[in-house]
Amino acid sequence: MSQAVTAPPPPRIGRLSIAALGVLALALGTLQSVVEPAIPLLQGELGVTPDEGALIGNTLLITGAVLTPVAGKLGDRYGGKRVLIRLMAVVAAGGLLAGVAPNLPVLLLGQVLQGAMVGALPLSFILVRKHLSAGESQVAIGVVIALFTGGGMVGTLIAGPIAELLSWHWMFVLPTVVIIATAMAVARLMPHDPPAESDSGIDWPGVLLLSGTLLTFMLGLVTVTNGSLPPLAVGAVAVAVAALGTGWVAVERRALSPMVDLRMLAKPAMWHACVLTFVITVTAGMVIFLLPQLFAISGDGYGFGASTTDIGLFLLPGAVAGALSDSVGGVAARRFGPRAVVVVGAVVTAATLTALAAQHTAPWHLVLAKVLTAFAAGVGTTALLAGTATAVETKDIGIATSLLVVTRVIGVALGAQLGGAILGAGGDPVTGLPAESAFVTGFAVAGLVAALSLLVVRVTKLHVTKLHVTKLRVTNKGVGA
Repeated sequence: MSQAVTAPPPPRIGRLSIAALGVLALALGTLQSVVEPAIPLLQGELGVTPDEGALIGNTLLITGAVLTPVAGKLGDRYGGKRVLIRLMAVVAAGGLLAGVAPNLPVLLLGQVLQGAMVGALPLSFILVRKHLSAGESQVAIGVVIALFTGGGMVGTLIAGPIAELLSWHWMFVLPTVVIIATAMAVARLMPHDPPAESDSGIDWPGVLLLSGTLLTFMLGLVTVTNGSLPPLAVGAVAVAVAALGTGWVAVERRALSPMVDLRMLAKPAMWHACVLTFVITVTAGMVIFLLPQLFAISGDGYGFGASTTDIGLFLLPGAVAGALSDSVGGVAARRFGPRAVVVVGAVVTAATLTALAAQHTAPWHLVLAKVLTAFAAGVGTTALLAGTATAVETKDIGIATSLLVVTRVIGVALGAQLGGAILGAGGDPVTGLPAESAFVTGFAVAGLVAALSLLVVRVTKLHVTKLHVTKLRVTNKGVGA
């Protein structure tokens, strides 16, 4: 009798390979985050409103939402390393284009190309999960996310000095140079992960329909929250999103090799994580947008008139807290479970933002709020991501984690646009600046959204309990028969 030949296990990766992935994540996080403290500066340099200022950061997120699931699926099929290196070429082109942008449209185009960086996270998770054990993977995923968030700390810190000493264009050029160098290091140090064996090709109809759904949703989100669409157009956008989404589900149910296995998506662990991630990141997006605006504004009795460098320094402790939270998120998920981590984070965030709405007269009030909310959001979303990565089959890691990353992107984008819409609606008719009451409303709404996480946790917990009881009843009936 002939014995079946089994493929050798993929080689384990060492610390140097993980370090290369981590440094690349650090550089990507830096490029992504330079915009946050510089939004008030860019609004002044480019002559745009707060609503349009929110669009500068969200353009990157729109591309990320569209490309990330595609990148994750291609990584599952053709290998994470192969797709990651090609994606970094797109990011580098976007960073260099933003570095020479003479106006807002060109800057937005550069941000569109930079959005491909969001797809780097699930591709990194593929590489880590294929070459490490499940327990080691949770820790390594937390480290990669922590360094990506740590890049946010670096970008927040260097944006102001670079913009003021050189120009805002160099905020994009310098991190891009580092990305090019570290991508070359990853290509050299990281072993190739073998592509998945499959007799069927890529589900391109599913890819196009999902991309169209996400793109329509994100563009509709931006225009609706800006108040630039009449009610009839808003309804048309909603119908288009629903139609595209329905068509995508129909295609996936019939595809031999679907882009997303709907059975995997229907697992409680998966959709619970998506819902909770969305709620958490909506709150985070509002905080990310509102705090720099309040630091920069100099109103009558409120605001601090801070420069870009000062804003970066004020936001730095929050970036540090975010990096630390991501590094422990995977460990917390492993020890306590994602649900417990989310509950604690929701309580801390809701209490913090409620207090900030009532008291925001000193810079340290805002700094402390940023630290607490960044830590809570980072621990919660990373715990959900790490838990999901080990709850699905290895062949679905890329698409499963990319869907969670997309959920994070959509949540942050929605939160930022909501923050911009609230400030735009609360503008002072005399000065044109957002009134203090607009900031109070923004913080209060963000706190309410954070509290909504507790309700979501409660509902999903009841769902799981009922499902478990139903299974027990079915099992008991079978035994009794």
